[in-house]
This record gives sequence, C-alpha cells and structure tokens, in this order.
Amino acid sequence: MPAGVPGNAAAVTSMPAKAGVGLKPPHYRQILEQRPPVGWFEVHAENYLGAGGPPHAALTAIREHYPLSIHGVGLSIGGAQPPDRTHLRRLRALLDRYQPALFSEHLAWSSHGGRFLNDLLPLPYTEKTLAHVAAQVSGVQEALGRPILIENPSTYVRFHDETLSEPVFLAELAARSGCGLLLDLNNVYVSAANHDFDPVAYLAAFPLEAAEEVHLAGHATSADDLGRPLLIDAHDREVAAPVWALFRALLARAGPLPTLIEWDSRVPTWECLQAEAARAQALLDVAGDRRHGGH
Repeated sequence: MPAGVPGNAAAVTSMPAKAGVGLKPPHYRQILEQRPPVGWFEVHAENYLGAGGPPHAALTAIREHYPLSIHGVGLSIGGAQPPDRTHLRRLRALLDRYQPALFSEHLAWSSHGGRFLNDLLPLPYTEKTLAHVAAQVSGVQEALGRPILIENPSTYVRFHDETLSEPVFLAELAARSGCGLLLDLNNVYVSAANHDFDPVAYLAAFPLEAAEEVHLAGHATSADDLGRPLLIDAHDREVAAPVWALFRALLARAGPLPTLIEWDSRVPTWECLQAEAARAQALLDVAGDRRHGGH
C-alpha cells in the first residue's frame, strides 16, 4: 500500500452508486463528529497538492470512513501543449496517497504558453481536435497509472467549423483512449439553453455505457449582450427543477450511478447540502428498486 494511504483504504475504494457531496472546509468538523449517511465525498485536486497541513489532516480522517473521488481542474487536457509534467507528478502523488475510487478532469483547456487562465475554455468538436485530445488523455492516464473520467463542459460559444456533436465526440474519445466519462447534467442543461438544443435528445445520444459518475449542480440566469437568456454554471445554489427532471430520465435509462451534488461557491450549511444529497439518494433508491424488480 502506498505511503499515506489510510489503513482501511481497500475497504472503501469502490465507489457506490449513491449520492455524494463536495467536501468543503466549513463542514470538516461536522462530518467528522456526526459521520453523516452520505455515500462519498469529492475534492478538487488542486486544493490538496501541498504536503500537509489541516486540509490533509481532515481529508485523511474523512477518507478513513468514506469513498473518495478526486476532481481536477488544472490539467488543461484540451490545450495545445501537453499537461505540465510537474503538475502530473504532484497529482500522481495525491492519487497514490488517497487511492480515490475515481479521478476526473474536464473536456476543456485553461493554459497556453506557460500561462494559466482562471476558466475552463471550450474546444471545437472536429476530427483534428478529437485526435489531439485522445492522445492527451492517453498520456495523462499513462502518467497517472489509472484510467480517468472526462466531463462534458458547460459552454457559452460554439465554433463554426465543428463537424461532430458533443455526444459523438465523447463516445469516440472514450473508445480511442479507454477513458470513462463524467456526465454533468447541469452542464447539459446550461449548454442546451445557451445553444438552443434539446437536452433530452442530448441525453439520448450520450454514450451512457462509458458514464461512471454524474454531477448535479445549480445554475444562474443572466442575459447576453443582445438580451437573450444566458445560463451560467454557477455551482452556488440548489439543483434546478429541469436538471432534476434530466436526472430522473437518466436513471430510467441507466439505473443508479455515483451522483455528486456540486456546490462550490456561496457554500451553504451542511444541513442544506445534505438535504440536496438526500433528494438525489431518494431518486437513486427508486431507480435501484426498479432495476431489481421492486415497486
């Protein structure tokens, strides 16, 4: 077992098809004292790349009792240059330390020429882009020593030269690289509203056989320069009703999957976050009963 892995890590490495939540520092103490009945926790990798300190102490203690997913935001897998080797080494050390059940990153780019941007920027869905991203993903998986999940993005612009739909692009990416997929349903709804396509049709075309994790989150409503509605993937409020509807449609097709409540800014009380997870868990339980012939 790698140094720093919790003693009972082998017992909690598999990710259950249950509702999890993003782990936030304001909730550390309450989680450790109460051991709430959530399925798992997810953390952003870049918040734990240091060697020690209070965040690692809390994460190590929580990891003793819950499965863990690690979600990266800094690899810039869609960028023109390969992911930074130092970042990859630090990320590999973090994954070896905590042995998460899943590691995921975004179908996006966020750096160029050694400069890092505070955003996850979109890619044109073309054969050229697909070949490049598949090679990048394969290289990352080799460096990390494990398969990874790639998340569908929320987008606010489209490219004129696109030749592939996003579901087809993701299906081909999974087939060529061997990666899994993270299906963010809020991103689907946000992009569908911004680009005027049917989110239910998107879901019907999505390669669910490669999906290993689901994200649910809240979004904000704004307007573009022409006054048209514009949705923003804000992660700062409850999951919206149409996203819950997409989740029910997904469960009817795919059955239960590990499902995260993402709430990253304007972090609520633990009770509020746990209530969102409980709502997701109730839907997962119903889907599980139907899969097993229940009523």
